[in-house]
Amino acid sequence: MQQGVTSRRTFLQHTAVCAGLLFLAGAAVQADEWKAGTARAVITPDQPVWLAGYGSRRVPEDKLHDLWMKALALQAGDSDPVVLITSDFQGVPRSMSNRVFARLRAEYGLQRTQVMFTFSHNHCGPRLGDDLIDYYPVDARQEKLVAEYTDRMVERTVLLVRDALNSLQPARLQHGTGRTTFAVNRRNNSEADIPELLAAGTPLVGPVDHSVPVLHVTTGDQKSLAVLFGYACHPTTLSFTTWCGDYPGFAQLQIEKQFPGTCAMFVNTCGGDQNPLPRRKVELCEKYGTMLATAVSEVLTSSMQPVQPTLRTDFRMIQLPYLEVVDREQLEALLQDGSAIRARWAARLLRQLDKGQEFETGSPYPLHAWKLGQELLWIGMGAETVVDYALRFKLEYGPGTWVMGYSDDMLAYIPSRRVWEEGGYEGGSFLYEYGRPAFRWQGDMEDRIATAVDHLVQQVGGGLNK
Repeated sequence: MQQGVTSRRTFLQHTAVCAGLLFLAGAAVQADEWKAGTARAVITPDQPVWLAGYGSRRVPEDKLHDLWMKALALQAGDSDPVVLITSDFQGVPRSMSNRVFARLRAEYGLQRTQVMFTFSHNHCGPRLGDDLIDYYPVDARQEKLVAEYTDRMVERTVLLVRDALNSLQPARLQHGTGRTTFAVNRRNNSEADIPELLAAGTPLVGPVDHSVPVLHVTTGDQKSLAVLFGYACHPTTLSFTTWCGDYPGFAQLQIEKQFPGTCAMFVNTCGGDQNPLPRRKVELCEKYGTMLATAVSEVLTSSMQPVQPTLRTDFRMIQLPYLEVVDREQLEALLQDGSAIRARWAARLLRQLDKGQEFETGSPYPLHAWKLGQELLWIGMGAETVVDYALRFKLEYGPGTWVMGYSDDMLAYIPSRRVWEEGGYEGGSFLYEYGRPAFRWQGDMEDRIATAVDHLVQQVGGGLNK
């Protein structure tokens, strides 16, 4: 467990040396107020890095709108600042995010407990590093392009955080919750049947989370600075070869048009088993973006609850064990497998064994807890969390709880115990698609995660029901 122990004075001095800028210069800082800063950067590749997410050769041909990475820095009184990063990436692997975290620690004194790096899981965004390393039929040129692009994104993320910190100013935070309904539990509803079911008014089945949590950050003169919002759904409306941010991209553009000067930021809450259905048409993508933006706008124009200026954070890396680690015999049998992904995976792991490497028996898993006032509790979870986690933690810790999946590391699907026992794509033997040296997690992963989350929540002052 890491603690945010860097003093504000040390941080300011260090930032001044490294960045040549001193945030809050000349500003009077009150001990009982929020400060907030934002920054944004275009991340649309200027080279033909393939689009990520569907395991095929998807060379970009056009652009509907730019892709973005954005940062929100927050500070309560004289507490250590924190930074939430949102992005239109499909998945940020730990080989990239760890480089960012190391740079932020070295250059700005920020510890892991102070930074969350989220990604929307947008499938019309670019590949990064070794994310889904065996998923694509790539060649040496494509790997070089991805490596170069990833290096640039590491640098851009570090500068983005610097700019957000250097723009800190007195602010007010308010929150509320809206609702929209285009997410469908894909495990319990056949995609082909959705149009007919909707037309007939037949209720869809399976767990969903249609809540739209919203945080509004305004400046001292009441100008809108940032709108952070979430929804639990895969950004997989589109599958073509055109850059765009899918429905979250359209939603952010609409919010920024309605509230000029604001920085609209999206987090995918726990959408690992949720799809926007029906899909595959641009007009549907724009429709879902409009539905989400409308839900956010309704919250922003209603009575929102103020968030008191206190901030506590904690972070823990736990170990999630595999059910069984694969061996040489299993891998050799898969070299000619009918699944090209499995065959590439087996060949890569065999090369590791030939070099004398040993496979890990599990994977590190990042978890965050940030408590803002007594009104908001943010729980950050790595990778593709299914909706059960959001439903569980909101019930346990209160309605002001946001569970942010897709944080820090895109390591695999993270099933609940229910989903693990049911099997299927999110809970079954598909870890090989993420490059893990195993087919399945152990079945107790929800218990391990929930125990660690509860410890973190108690460290930051307990849940919102207490």
